[in-house]
Amino acid sequence: MQIHSFTVGPFAENTYLLIQGEEALIVDPGFAHQQEYQAVKTKIKSSGATLSAIVLTHAHVDHVLGIDKVLSDNEIPVFLSDEDHWLWNNFSSQASMFGLQAEPFDFEPQKLPITSKWEIGNFCFDIRYTPGHAPDHVSLYGSEDEILIAGDTIFKEGIGRTDLYKGDLNMLKQSIQNQLYVLPDDTTVYPGHGPATTIGHEKQSNPFVQS
Repeated sequence: MQIHSFTVGPFAENTYLLIQGEEALIVDPGFAHQQEYQAVKTKIKSSGATLSAIVLTHAHVDHVLGIDKVLSDNEIPVFLSDEDHWLWNNFSSQASMFGLQAEPFDFEPQKLPITSKWEIGNFCFDIRYTPGHAPDHVSLYGSEDEILIAGDTIFKEGIGRTDLYKGDLNMLKQSIQNQLYVLPDDTTVYPGHGPATTIGHEKQSNPFVQS
């Protein structure tokens, strides 16, 4: 699997483009400007792959800001956990909290199931429920490639904030301990902000949650 990271938007959010064979996925499109999305379109075109879907780790504004840009020229599904859709349903209110203007979504996302084997096209992920930063939060683990797309659950030597809607520090720590730190140490972690890390490094060096 090819993994391409694009740091975008006013929150320096990491949007990921995954390519496997002739298929591609976008995870957490946070594009604030068309030129940011254009960079992803150019990469998809050069790869020869076809974009199959948008997958969301959670629905905080910085992770969904660019959905409309992707859907403007792609008829593809958007997948989100259905644990709690308050963030999705209140997208425009979220945006206004940070001085941004955005129209509410006029459609419901498709259910991203919490399961050990979620398959879409050429891709297969273990979808792990990791609340604490957000109530709808999931992390995507690809066992074959030993990669984890962690959203805002964990960062390199950091963790997601817990002062927003239904944030819970203890729950976040439990999610990290019970869902992430049980993965192989060599697993590469691709977080929602900042550089990549590994599970082993975080177990030893993360000041907030150590194994």
